[in-house]
Amino acid sequence: MADNLFQIANLVALAGWAALLASPWIGRWADRIAGAALPMLLSIAYAGLVLAFWSGANGGFGSLADVMALFTQPEIALAGWIHYLAFDLFVGAWETRTARDEAIPFLLVVPCLALTFLFGPAGYLAFVALRFARAALRPQTA
Repeated sequence: MADNLFQIANLVALAGWAALLASPWIGRWADRIAGAALPMLLSIAYAGLVLAFWSGANGGFGSLADVMALFTQPEIALAGWIHYLAFDLFVGAWETRTARDEAIPFLLVVPCLALTFLFGPAGYLAFVALRFARAALRPQTA
């Protein structure tokens, strides 16, 4: 079961990332798909896994060893993976929406999205750096 849910969750997340990459053409639909509907679906799967398997899980959050023990149970590891998928997609959608609202060229956002897809916080950091750089280079109005 966990392997099948893993595959489904990955496909759901990839559909969201595809919507973000298509956002210059589908606009606000990307926000609805990748920024709301699919993270919500992944969150439901996450909550279901936690509710079903948390009580029987070893480990916890008190130390790194506890966290490592927690993720030895496949269903809890899957919940952790879905957590990453949902939040990274949500952040990618925020980046796309913010870039559109701030008129940041989409081609500058694509590397940030790739980093967010692969390395979550590094992509967020790249996007925030892009926003700060554009603000610093923008002529100041009096």
